[in-house]
Amino acid sequence: MIEVKNISKSFDGKNILHDINATFYTGKTNLIIGQSGSGKTVLMKSIVGLIRPESGEILYDGRDFLKMTTSQMKSLRKEIGMLFQGSALFDSETVLGNVMFPLRMFSQMGKGEMMDRARFCLERVNLQGAENKYPSEISGGMQKRVAIARAISLNPKYLFCDEPNSGLDPKTSILIDELLHDITHEYNITTIINTHDMNSVLGIGENIVFINKGRRAWIGDKERIFTTSNEALNEFVFATRLFQEVKDYIITSEHNKKQGGTM
Repeated sequence: MIEVKNISKSFDGKNILHDINATFYTGKTNLIIGQSGSGKTVLMKSIVGLIRPESGEILYDGRDFLKMTTSQMKSLRKEIGMLFQGSALFDSETVLGNVMFPLRMFSQMGKGEMMDRARFCLERVNLQGAENKYPSEISGGMQKRVAIARAISLNPKYLFCDEPNSGLDPKTSILIDELLHDITHEYNITTIINTHDMNSVLGIGENIVFINKGRRAWIGDKERIFTTSNEALNEFVFATRLFQEVKDYIITSEHNKKQGGTM
């Protein structure tokens, strides 16, 4: 579990985050959502340690990240997996080499053990048989799965994903969402996903934090989001006619169920 308490951050005198409080739960897909410029990316970077907030606490299972020594931070980083927006694979490395990279950097494994672990991770994301290919030889969806395999290679307790569906077609996006959801539950990881993909919100949003104008404007899940009265959230999530129709259908269905149950 990761707890964010009273986090504030400003740049050049402009407040970007205002006293943010949120809890990200272990074994759940936790989503940070919000419009461009809302502060959600700054919040994610603050939690990971790429940006240092001016005030507040960031607790990794009770350990205050902002008060850690350099040695303690290095130790914590071994517990963190990262999935970057553009996959960030090494073009000169094979698929297997990419997954082995963090193992070479941060583990004490021998070469054979590293290869076994990397192959296990590739099998988990259904990429067995692709280990000798290079990133340029595989599709964008496969590249994303390689990046997920690399992110879980060190068996992390915490997994951070920045726009994991960026640039992917809708069908592949759903597969990536389902994979992240399954891995989170299977390995009991605290997964935090920064996204503006509404399919992800409605599909795997087990804990959703909505950031609006630098403030935590709403917190809930994919079920509660249909009945929220938060105007800014409704405008963001249900901005298109399609998603508005989905919302209306869900509300009508729930109403009919309740009516049927009282008869």
